[in-house]
Amino acid sequence: MLDDFFVRALLAGIGVAVIAGPLGCFIIWRRMAYFGDTLSHAALLGVALGLLLEINITLAIFTVATTASLALTVWQRKSTVPQDALLGILSHSALAIALVILAFMTWIRFDITALLFGDVLSVTKLDLAIIYGGGALILFGLVYIWNRLFAATVSYDLSVSEGGDPDKVNLIFTILVASTIAISLKIIGALLITAMLIIPAAAARRLARGPETMALSAAAVGIIAVVAGLFSSLQWDTPSGPSIVVAATLLFFLSLTPIAARFKTFLFRNNIEERP
Repeated sequence: MLDDFFVRALLAGIGVAVIAGPLGCFIIWRRMAYFGDTLSHAALLGVALGLLLEINITLAIFTVATTASLALTVWQRKSTVPQDALLGILSHSALAIALVILAFMTWIRFDITALLFGDVLSVTKLDLAIIYGGGALILFGLVYIWNRLFAATVSYDLSVSEGGDPDKVNLIFTILVASTIAISLKIIGALLITAMLIIPAAAARRLARGPETMALSAAAVGIIAVVAGLFSSLQWDTPSGPSIVVAATLLFFLSLTPIAARFKTFLFRNNIEERP
């Protein structure tokens, strides 16, 4: 029989996978992997500031990650520095500042490894409530803006011509990503959050024939990775967060094999076409 802490870890990981999968699809489509990495490093700065100011850690992470995304939006419009350079500057500077702040707080005992790589086995019932409550709001927001966000992803000009406001929709999307990172940090860790956003979506891309099926497939791949990673962690006493990411990586490579292609053909044998 599984212990309560392991059941909570499974539930938490599954909740994160369900949220990260659909959001990760847009990150893949928009080629925003480095953006997600930047926000995850900013999340570590949120942890440091939350401990320093003695405020709720999740709220501090969300605030810092959202501020970072807004700052990037403004800088990209006004700065002559290339976007990838801005992302690199903000990403590494946020991580460095966070580690310096944590080093100065000698009166606080914390596990830096857990912050970087997650500690899903220490999830509490309150954490579960935050993940599922916050996750429901995130998914509702994503469904609400799905069509407009997809149009803005395909073509900025197309979105404008259809009467949309791509800038507003893009801002909402970055807030949703920041929220996901805020509620996922304890599970996966600052250095591995982006992996859970990208890898399941990348694997699902080989299995889907449309955006909606890709989003559902990404969530399914993430759930399988969580279950496989946690049970392998339990079996071989390996770190839980990295084990989940390794499982997701194996699923990605499996999606590249002929077996995955035949599985896709089986799923869509009725040849019903979906939107590209």
